[in-house]
Amino acid sequence: MILKPNDHPKTHSKKNIGVLLVNLGTPENTETKSIRIYLKEFLSDRRVIDVPKILWWLILNLIILNTRPKKTAAAYKKIWLKNDPDGSPLRKITRLQSEKLQKKINKKNVIVDYAMRYGSPSIKSKLTEFKEKGCDRIIILSLYPQYSGPTTATVNDEVCKWMLSQKWQPSIRIASPYFDTPEYINSISKSILTSFKKDGYPDLLLLSFHGAPKRYLIEGDPYHCQCAKTGRLIKEKLKIHDNKFMISFQSRFGSEPWLQPYTDETLEILGKKNIKHLSVITPGFSADNIETLEEINIEGREEFLESGGKKFTYIPCLNYTKEGIDLLHKLTLKELAGWI
Repeated sequence: MILKPNDHPKTHSKKNIGVLLVNLGTPENTETKSIRIYLKEFLSDRRVIDVPKILWWLILNLIILNTRPKKTAAAYKKIWLKNDPDGSPLRKITRLQSEKLQKKINKKNVIVDYAMRYGSPSIKSKLTEFKEKGCDRIIILSLYPQYSGPTTATVNDEVCKWMLSQKWQPSIRIASPYFDTPEYINSISKSILTSFKKDGYPDLLLLSFHGAPKRYLIEGDPYHCQCAKTGRLIKEKLKIHDNKFMISFQSRFGSEPWLQPYTDETLEILGKKNIKHLSVITPGFSADNIETLEEINIEGREEFLESGGKKFTYIPCLNYTKEGIDLLHKLTLKELAGWI
């Protein structure tokens, strides 16, 4: 049977371009049930936890999901935006990043949206929406400056899983990590200088990156090297002396060795070492979240001050500041080259 033209499946005559900003994810609310659902999805990802599958299933379902949700819920409650439809700071910031980037690009055939790797809105749902809106080209911009298997790679995996289910696949561009781009280094450095002028020049600037098992570095993950380069470039840009600058790694999980020095231990040591004023920034995050707002600005602040420090300044992520949106705009324009 030969299909007549009016029997053909409907296709879009528009040739739109989708730009998807992707961040880690967030629970829907601070209830223990919601936290458990989020943690199960997150910690079931083999990119995040790669211990033997059967062993991990038992640990996750019999121990972690019965003990950790309550503790995590308490942490989220400290930072949750009350009486705000978004609730989650990460969701609100990422949504506003996409909306402001859409306005700055200001092209009718370029559609900007956001997704979360874990939780909602999901990557698959947003890619499907793009396709329904006639996007035959899609840019995936993971909001992780440095590449890592548990972050960037798992986003790429999810995009590819969606592609496998499509009879017709749009063209996909996956943006490269931007840990050493001049635009990124300049934006971060400017935010640091702004803080120095407002809150005073500290005795030491600490760059705290998300941690990862040391084993990943040995197995070839470039994350540690990219964090180190980011730190070096920022130090050189700001012309900070070695004895007034440090990098550390936070959020370790489990019993195996992770990248060091550990942020929590470093904060305690610095407080005891007569560092009176400490400034901390988290250049591995593009948007403030539980690991910056609660772990650093609340728990970390307490650790430093209780150890003898006198002043703790947290420098926010770029978020949806002018510098932050300008950076996303420049990164997006690079990926749009040849398409517009």
